[in-house]
Amino acid sequence: MSAARPLTTLRTIAAIAALPLLALTACGYGSESKDEDTSKVAAEGKKLSADTVRIGYFPNLTHATALVGDQEGLLQKELGGTKATYSQFNAGPAEIEALNSGSIDIGWIGPSPAINGYSTTDGKGLRIIGGSASGGVKLVVNPDKVKSLKDVKGKKIATPQLGNTQDVAFLNWIAEQGWKVDAQSGKGDVSVVRTDNKITPDAYKSGSIDGAWVPEPTASKLVAEGGKVLLDEADLWPDKKFVITNIIVSQKFLAAHPDVVQAVLRGSVKTNTWINANPDKAKAAANEKLKELSGKPLPADVLDPAWKSIQFTDDPLASTLNTEADHAVKAGLLKKPKLDGIYDLAPLNKVLTAEGKSTVDDAGLGVK
Repeated sequence: MSAARPLTTLRTIAAIAALPLLALTACGYGSESKDEDTSKVAAEGKKLSADTVRIGYFPNLTHATALVGDQEGLLQKELGGTKATYSQFNAGPAEIEALNSGSIDIGWIGPSPAINGYSTTDGKGLRIIGGSASGGVKLVVNPDKVKSLKDVKGKKIATPQLGNTQDVAFLNWIAEQGWKVDAQSGKGDVSVVRTDNKITPDAYKSGSIDGAWVPEPTASKLVAEGGKVLLDEADLWPDKKFVITNIIVSQKFLAAHPDVVQAVLRGSVKTNTWINANPDKAKAAANEKLKELSGKPLPADVLDPAWKSIQFTDDPLASTLNTEADHAVKAGLLKKPKLDGIYDLAPLNKVLTAEGKSTVDDAGLGVK
């Protein structure tokens, strides 16, 4: 999460000073992107106002709406003759850069990079136009070293990136325990070890960390290695819901092609409806797409518990976005961001009404 010039100091990350720190994704898998120009359904029927819509998402389960919508052709079906092309990103900065440069038009992304992408363009770069997922974040520990929450003090706990969504959440939880940690260095009553999710399981196996506050499927990978879930972050939120994935759009594309944006949102809503009605089929579809993208599927002992911990929702849970920003401010990682206008939920609410579903709220942060 971020605002323009949000950070107190970048002394510990001078090597990446060119990147907005808090744009780092909730998943922390790196910064590469992979273009994929295939679709399970051909672009057929009436073309909308654009020939093509370029869609970005991350290859992980918290982006399952996009994974399933791509795999099953549910997004393309709503677009008719307008062709959907897809790019996969492994970190927030790359996706925000692609959106700002016009390389993609719409993307599934975590709350921190969405806030940063909005703030660093003075509110002119993107809008959040919908929700996608809630939950899917856990504190997993070595049960031989950590028996209870109070035992976290003095231990080495990994988060994906300095200032990313899970890092902010963990720092806030530490503060609520009355413990002290320097947010920049991660040193203090708990050692916060910023570790790429790809290597966190190996770090756990080697004993270099005692646990991790991480998203799925990394959390379930740790459990498969003998770790124990000590805390599910959902338990810290009202109604056990908090935003983990949003849908964003370039403001230029939204203004030029509102019909295309609405078609993608309609596809997203129908995909979420299908996911929630057919969880086993949807889980298999998401895993098949992951296999296609990464070369191997997730094993059942990782896939099944990870899937159960994620809620797929059209609601962007706007009030929790604001709370997450406040947590980063309290941690000293950013100045108070100006989030007014970050949401434009009118297209989504039009779709929801047409589908006979309840509309969603922007928590006062919508376009006036």
